[in-house]
Amino acid sequence: MVRQNQAFLNKVNILLDMLIVTLSYIFASWFRLEKLHGMSDNMAALSGRTVLLAFAYSLMLFFVLSLLGFYNTTRTRRLVWKMRTIFLGVSISTLIATALFYLFRLEEFSRGVLLIFYAAANGLLIGKYAFMRLVLSRFRFRGYNLKHVLVIGTGRLALQYRADVLAEPELGFRILGFAGTPRPLPEGAAYLGAFSQLDSLLNSPDVQEVVIALEPEEYVRIQEIIAVCERNGVQYSVIPFYNDVIPANPTIEMIGRSKLINMRVNRLENVGWALAKRSFDLLASGLGLILLSPLMLCIAIGVKRSSPGPVLFRQTRVGYQRKEFQMLKFRSMRVNPEENTAWSQEGDPRRTRFGAFLRRTSLDELPQLWNTFRGDMSLVGPRPELPYFVEQFRQTVPYYMVKHQVKPGMTGWAQIHGYRGDTSIERRIELDLWYIEHWSPWLDIRILLRTLFGGMRNREE
Repeated sequence: MVRQNQAFLNKVNILLDMLIVTLSYIFASWFRLEKLHGMSDNMAALSGRTVLLAFAYSLMLFFVLSLLGFYNTTRTRRLVWKMRTIFLGVSISTLIATALFYLFRLEEFSRGVLLIFYAAANGLLIGKYAFMRLVLSRFRFRGYNLKHVLVIGTGRLALQYRADVLAEPELGFRILGFAGTPRPLPEGAAYLGAFSQLDSLLNSPDVQEVVIALEPEEYVRIQEIIAVCERNGVQYSVIPFYNDVIPANPTIEMIGRSKLINMRVNRLENVGWALAKRSFDLLASGLGLILLSPLMLCIAIGVKRSSPGPVLFRQTRVGYQRKEFQMLKFRSMRVNPEENTAWSQEGDPRRTRFGAFLRRTSLDELPQLWNTFRGDMSLVGPRPELPYFVEQFRQTVPYYMVKHQVKPGMTGWAQIHGYRGDTSIERRIELDLWYIEHWSPWLDIRILLRTLFGGMRNREE
């Protein structure tokens, strides 16, 4: 039933989006020009021509969203992705429309109508998809709108896929059973047959999709399994045996017939995104240095009075592309010989009373605004480490050196989850890698907000 009706439902969905966009313009024009100001003579006022223009805009938005992959039928897209893509698509198409107004010298077109239209289109489209997600989740919990999947494989990866599907029932996948090497399966998991029986299994109309999850030693069969799927016209996906090391968004490059999977590409290698992040760092750190200079002066006086030694503590850290730099902090400890080979710990006797206060509130980190302004660091990123520890961890912690593919940060995804100082380095790296693989401007803003509202407090005593 899903397969038969999906194309029709997709068309209805697109038409609904276009209707919402057109109604958003009608509402914006009525509210701005008639309800608030009574300006029926403005170019943007409701008329057959402007409604036709709104419909043309909805066609353009459909085209932009299609280019962004919004209407590709997949159940695994999260609501956050849909919201972000709607916002991006509406923004791009509105900018195009505004540029066209200026190009054709339609300067009298009400900017207020455009602004309300922009907000209404974003709000209504996002609201529609949030409502749809809620309704579909309810339907799928009751056994409707399910996609029936046959899993080829009976090993660890196949069972991992089953566990992931069971953990997210709102996605609407139902596993019919498993085929492949006979192995013990958990209760409720049906064994349907061996590899030799795939032709008859995939010929069933009940199978809507196949997931190939073979163990490394079974990969000699991959070509024949794919050939069986193609012969039966069944859509299939592959969980590679290196699933645990492949990143969320790998890049595939071609050299002749050879397909190269680049395992460590991140969005910050894109010049545009890197420039946007650097511009934000420059602006925010420069503003922070100016606005916080009175506070930093008071802290400097307090550090100087707390114990003999310099105000600023300069320490060599390993940063972007494994290059060393001098990271700045307000000195929170007495001058000691272990400052470059040991972390601070609970009740560390080297700390001054004023330094303990600075560390609890993370105010000792403020001089790193200068590191950020200089370009050694970013506001958000993995925390930089001492060369002494880098040499240790690169040998003992898997993927540790990957964190150096982006600039280190004053705060980061690991830090707002409580992993700072003498805490689990394995878990910290796991969170740092997640940040690198999922980086976006919105993620940086989210981390900064959580840092400002509760994430600056250090739990060290």
